Amino acid sequence: MFQRDYIMRMIEQLGEVAGAVLGLKKEMRHAEALQAIEELLEKQFRLNSRLLRSLSDEDLVAMLSRSGNPDHAQLQVLAVLLREEADLLLELGQESAAFALRIKSLHLFMRLSLMGAEAIAADPDEEAERQLEALASYELPPDTKRLAARWMEQRGNYAGAEDLMFELEEDGVLAAGENEAFYRRLLLQDDERLAAGGVTRLELLTVLKETV
Repeated sequence: MFQRDYIMRMIEQLGEVAGAVLGLKKEMRHAEALQAIEELLEKQFRLNSRLLRSLSDEDLVAMLSRSGNPDHAQLQVLAVLLREEADLLLELGQESAAFALRIKSLHLFMRLSLMGAEAIAADPDEEAERQLEALASYELPPDTKRLAARWMEQRGNYAGAEDLMFELEEDGVLAAGENEAFYRRLLLQDDERLAAGGVTRLELLTVLKETV
């Protein structure tokens, strides 16, 4: 009961802030909208923007965990707030800052999906797709590509995962055997699942032969 009440209060606070931010954006009062997000970050997470920017998504997951168990509700709320702040900063022309926050939001949503988190404040898979679309015109950092490849592989988007693994290979950041292990994992799937994911067994075997 306590856990449910805690989650409901947090979602209610997020809804109030999201509504306020939307209204302020329409009135072009972006500074006040950013302040509303900042206040909720400090109230809910004891985080200010400077500290938030200094922590990696892995740090945030560790910080918002209890006895080693990530708090999915808090992480989703945080990821939503980061997304909202990124949108505001982009409208203000602060593209670099917006990019960094959007990447962090994307990472959190993908990690939540990989954890099997249910939608509480937002649907992790839908939000991850939304952030990837928003970042489509940017060159993603290698760690983002690697995490996105894992996420796509888990979701059965094998063609998308393969594209990212190819980019990582081109970037020269894959560890020895990492690409081979990826193709061997895919080959464990049946033909129907591979086809649904945009690849064929013959294609995978051909690439694997070239890889080893």
